[in-house]
Amino acid sequence: MSGEKIKLEILGLSSSQSQSGSFALVLGESEGNRRLPIIIGMFEAQAIAIEIEKIVPNRPMTHDLFKAFSLNFEIDVREVYISDLKEGVFFAKIICEHNGKVFEIDSRPSDAIAIGLRFNVDFYTNESILTEAGIVLTDEYEEDIVKKEVVKTETASIDDMSINELEKLLTEALEKEDYEKAARIRDVLNKRN
Repeated sequence: MSGEKIKLEILGLSSSQSQSGSFALVLGESEGNRRLPIIIGMFEAQAIAIEIEKIVPNRPMTHDLFKAFSLNFEIDVREVYISDLKEGVFFAKIICEHNGKVFEIDSRPSDAIAIGLRFNVDFYTNESILTEAGIVLTDEYEEDIVKKEVVKTETASIDDMSINELEKLLTEALEKEDYEKAARIRDVLNKRN
């Protein structure tokens, strides 16, 4: 691993403006104002979102399976390290430990973060990646990208529903594995309770 490690935090997920069906995962320096946006696929975005929102899917997702497999064989995930950037593509390592031996597993950052969230570990990168791909955002732009507003019409219709209707809609969303919608409905229910 080259250079000093810099701790990152997940700041948000938003639909990608440039690629439809993709999402921007925005990471930020824990002790700084640079942001590291990484374009990820819909499946990985969903896997990250449901873990952040603490939604329990009906069946284990791939990253939950990885966690169960690791724990069963006493492999502990220690940290996630976004290690490299080549021609616009990010590379990551999942740092693991088994019987006192530390080893690295190569991964896409999106999968590494989805797994790291499930093990509640810290995320890191290095100065060269932040220098090359990090951006400093203005306050208004940051609020836009990190706290992407849900389409107003859908929010309004959810806001107008009764608690019973919302609970029914939540169950339907979970059955369809629409975790983004389920999270929005859960947030409205939480505000009311």
